[in-house]
Amino acid sequence: MHRLAELFVAATLLLPLAAAAQGSGARTIYCCDVGGQPVCGDILPNACYGRAYREISPSGTVRRNVAAPLTADEIAQRNAEARLRRVEEAERMKQLRLDQALLETYRSVEDLDSRRDRELADLDRTLRDLRARESDLLELQRSVIVDAQDLPRGTKDPGVVEDLRNLDSEILAQRSVIDAKLRERSAILDRFEEDRRRYLELTAPGEPSPRR
Repeated sequence: MHRLAELFVAATLLLPLAAAAQGSGARTIYCCDVGGQPVCGDILPNACYGRAYREISPSGTVRRNVAAPLTADEIAQRNAEARLRRVEEAERMKQLRLDQALLETYRSVEDLDSRRDRELADLDRTLRDLRARESDLLELQRSVIVDAQDLPRGTKDPGVVEDLRNLDSEILAQRSVIDAKLRERSAILDRFEEDRRRYLELTAPGEPSPRR
């Protein structure tokens, strides 16, 4: 019934324009639904503004469906979805670049393990040197303290006091460097563990190579 009503309205509108239509080309009828009933006109009816409408040929064929304008909430949702897609695409491209760099950096998982071991070995040598220096400072501190104990009771040697203060400061600085190197060592282990996991995923049988 709805379709028949629409065709009837379109035909009614076209009857007075039939002669003009033959001379100037086919006219378009614009129809929308208001309260479940079609509202049509040879120009867009006022009632159709802000609504979805159809463009209909004189033969009753729908030439084009025009969606209703988006509401403010729909526009906000559309923009939010677009932003999310951009973020997801940026993350995908970032991961793609990281994967490509990983495959170009290591020839094999054995190569990855070898580089990890070399980095750790270099860092462990540095840590041994730092700890040896710390031990030397602690020994020197003990020596200065023993010498200070030989002074007569109640007397203080300003030079000894200054030496102890300097040693305390240097020992603290040395321990701070050692702690930083230990954190660096832990970070190296974490990085190579993650690289190794991802490398095995990318080189698993049947896994496609990263592509843009």
